[in-house]
Amino acid sequence: MQNILLYLITVLIWGSTWFAIEFQLGEVAIEVSLLYRFALAAALMWLYCWYRKLDMRFSLRQHGFILLLASLNFALNFLFIYQAQQYLTSAMTAIAFTTMLLMNIINTRLFFGKPVAKRIYFGALLGIAGIVVLFWPDLDGIDFTNTSLLGLILILSGALSASFGNMVSVRNSREQMPIMQVNAWGMLYGSLVLLVAALVKGHSFNFSTEPAYIMSLLYLAVFGSVIAFASYFALLKQIGPEKASYTIVLFPLVAVVLSTLFEDFHWTSYTFSGFALVLLGNAIVLTPFDRIRALLRQNARAGVTG
Repeated sequence: MQNILLYLITVLIWGSTWFAIEFQLGEVAIEVSLLYRFALAAALMWLYCWYRKLDMRFSLRQHGFILLLASLNFALNFLFIYQAQQYLTSAMTAIAFTTMLLMNIINTRLFFGKPVAKRIYFGALLGIAGIVVLFWPDLDGIDFTNTSLLGLILILSGALSASFGNMVSVRNSREQMPIMQVNAWGMLYGSLVLLVAALVKGHSFNFSTEPAYIMSLLYLAVFGSVIAFASYFALLKQIGPEKASYTIVLFPLVAVVLSTLFEDFHWTSYTFSGFALVLLGNAIVLTPFDRIRALLRQNARAGVTG
């Protein structure tokens, strides 16, 4: 039950952040907006850890892995994503980012030697196929100009950075490093990396007073960073990266629901077919075949008894 709740929190929050990011692009430089986001998130995390009197001490070696996690998951990943959304729509970036699911499966095999069940590959491919079908009208009409190709390269780079960050998170969890304290330090380190990036690029630290910018910044910091990352890293620890990362495949579905409610999105045969494929893939990834066989045997016995 706990894993289901964590799964839903991660999907619903991160699935909506793609839309929120759109309000962060424009007046304020990307590096600076991200700095504001993760500095605020770090402050909230440190306040929480202080309130709970959590032990914040780590060895120098552990701090090195936290810095690596922060650079990959809290800095580079989002720099690539924000940059990509300057060239692609949020739907396109969400679709391309689902490749992180396959990257996680492959990286889990490479870094940890963990055998991956064939059903997970099959379910992952079904899920990605569902996303492609869901947004096929957009994909079919895309013109791969230089800027589109740049956007695609950027979002795939973001997915790869996030996948490597996931592997570091799994490694940290295996060392029994506590998630909340690691995230608090990680978001602080991520903020410092983003500060350096902003200084190197010579950006001014201006701030937009537009309500949409402020509200989206708060949402991305509190929900998209503090709550969602805590939930996702907890999933990584409990069910593994190949299953936890399937949340990424569901992100675009949340975007479709939001578009239906607020942007007059019209459902088509592509929408229904895409949903069916993603849900089927999700069920295959998360349900072991022995459990499926057990359920089928129970139903067969019940049918005979009836």
